[in-house]
Order: sequence, then C-alpha cells, then structure tokens
Amino acid sequence: MNGKERILTALSHREPDRVPLYIHAINEKPIILLTRDLIPDLPDPEKTFYDMTDGEKFKMLEALFVVHEHYGVDGFTALEFGHEQRIGPEEVRDGWGVVYQLNRFGLPVARRHPLPERGDLKGYRPPAPQKENLLLLLAAKARFQDQKAVFWMMRGTFVLSWRLCGMENLMLKMFDDPDFVHRIAQMTFDYNVQMLDLLVEAGLDVLIIEDDIADKNFPLISPDQFKEFINPYNRRLVEAAHKKGLKVIRHSDGNLWPLLDILLDTGYDGLNPLEPQAGMDLKRVKDYCGDRLCLLGNIDCIELLPEGSPDEVRAAVRQAILDAGQGGGLIICSSNSLHPGVKPENCRAMFQAVHEYGQYPLRL
Repeated sequence: MNGKERILTALSHREPDRVPLYIHAINEKPIILLTRDLIPDLPDPEKTFYDMTDGEKFKMLEALFVVHEHYGVDGFTALEFGHEQRIGPEEVRDGWGVVYQLNRFGLPVARRHPLPERGDLKGYRPPAPQKENLLLLLAAKARFQDQKAVFWMMRGTFVLSWRLCGMENLMLKMFDDPDFVHRIAQMTFDYNVQMLDLLVEAGLDVLIIEDDIADKNFPLISPDQFKEFINPYNRRLVEAAHKKGLKVIRHSDGNLWPLLDILLDTGYDGLNPLEPQAGMDLKRVKDYCGDRLCLLGNIDCIELLPEGSPDEVRAAVRQAILDAGQGGGLIICSSNSLHPGVKPENCRAMFQAVHEYGQYPLRL
C-alpha cells in the first residue's frame, strides 16, 4: 500500500499493511533539525516563518516535503496560507479582521476581535474563501501525486466564533444573547462549506475539523451548550464533507470524555490527538469506541518527545500499537504538534518505531 491507501484504510476502521504514520503539525525548528543533513543552507532553526525571506520560505517548503518523504510519513497536513497580513513587528491580521500577536516562536495568538457585540454585525462582511490560499494543499498534491493522503486543517465553529468575539465574551453571550452566538456560528459554517467546495476541487483526501474545546481537566463549555451552539454547525459540516466523499477527523486537545458520545453521534471518522495528560488513555478510548472511530495519536509531545530518550519513545509507540492497533483504526502521531521543544532524535525514534512495530498482522 502507499501512504494514501494506508491512511484511508485505517480511517475506514480496517487493517492496512502497516499502522499509518502521520504528522499532525510541525513547527519550523524541528523541520530544520530533521532535514539539515539532507538539505544544504537551511535557515537558522531559531528563525520563525514570518521572519524568513521568500527564498528561505521556499527552502522550508522543500524541507517539509522531505521530512514526509525521507521518514515514510503517510499523511500531509495543509492549511491556509496568504490569508494573514503583517500589520506590525509582532502582529498580523487575518481575513476575518482578527488581530494576532506573534509569540517568540512565531505562533499567532488572537488578541483583538472584530465582533464583540451584536451591533458590530451591522456592516460586517466575512471573507470569501480564496483558491490562492490553498497553495500548500496544491503543492502537496503536485509533489506526492496521490502517494500520500493530504489533510486540510479547517477551523471549526467554536474556534472561529471565539476568535471573532473573544472567548470569555462568547461564553457570556451564550447566556445573555444566544441569538448573537448562533448568527456568528452560522457565519462560520457558511464560510467553511464554501471552502469545502474549493478543497474537493483541489483533490483533498481528509478534512480535519480543528475545534479545540477542552483543557486537560474538562470541556470549556457544558455539554448542553456544546449541543446547542457548536455541534449542530460542525455536524452539518461533517455531513457535507461525507457527501463529497471525504473522511473527516475531529481535532481537539484536552479531556473529551464528557463530550465523547456527542462526537461519536456526529459521525466523525477519526479523533485526534488523544492527549494522555488529559485522561485520553489510548487503550480506554479504543475499548470504548475503537470500532466507531479511528484513533490518531497519542505519543506524548509534552514530556516524552521533549525530555525522554529514543528508547522510551520506541517503547511508547510499541505500547500504543499494542493497545489500539488490533483490527485497524489506529494512526500514530504525536499528541499535538512537533513543536520547537521536541528532540529530533525522539521524532526519528517515533517514525522508525512505527515502521518496525506496525506491520500487520501485528506480532507484538
């Protein structure tokens, strides 16, 4: 099987020839450290993408592709590029009008929101999806030629809604002005379903609805609020994507147990990233719903990949395959991004262990 076949088989809850290997997200520093022996003249690993020249950015794109090719990664994640405009040394604004502050790793954190009150809806015009923002997806499809599954990271209703009006404010509006919350949620759905048409035309394989809804202890809103204000819009998106032939993964960090039955009923094909520190024990999740959801995760990126040894990483991968690999429906990746703090030798150990231990039929 090639990577695309492997991923799609696992998302159909069947056994491929090997447990698929996937990178959910990866930052600049680990990309550089994993490929600097393969590609000459890469940028300084401490430099963020926003501060690179155009030539350095193209070099980074090549390095990102090489990570997936050299280490036998089966799926590639793409997301929007070109929808943000630099407005200051440490700030960018996206097409929605949300202003983000860049932290020292170049990661944007939403700070100013265009729709804090109902009156702000008057005259507001949401952006329209643009094909030119699919650059990374189109480049991946051209590079991999259907040998790897291409994923798209789409922000879900909760994330888009709180970015538009502020997280604390959104939670208060659920009590004080529920109609306002629904109007914003509908706006996010309208945008996403239009984007879906462009993605399918571009050849997308797997849609990720990225909608972080929980911390390590519990969801950020109650299950009743989730069922009223958030899930109906994401459910319609799942249904629209399925009608277009896509597999759909739900991404959220944190403790999802209070919401898990709702997510199961929504019809997702997979769940990611199954954060171990949040109680998302892989074996427990597999026993509970592994016949209904493909599980993507949960190699610890908080402690193990930054602080552990390669042997410890290999043992964790082996245990994950033992806990959740039987019968298929498992894709190995880290419990969130391969961030600047992970050790490159531990990333390599994770990649290699999947190839070593993940061959079906499993003999662990």
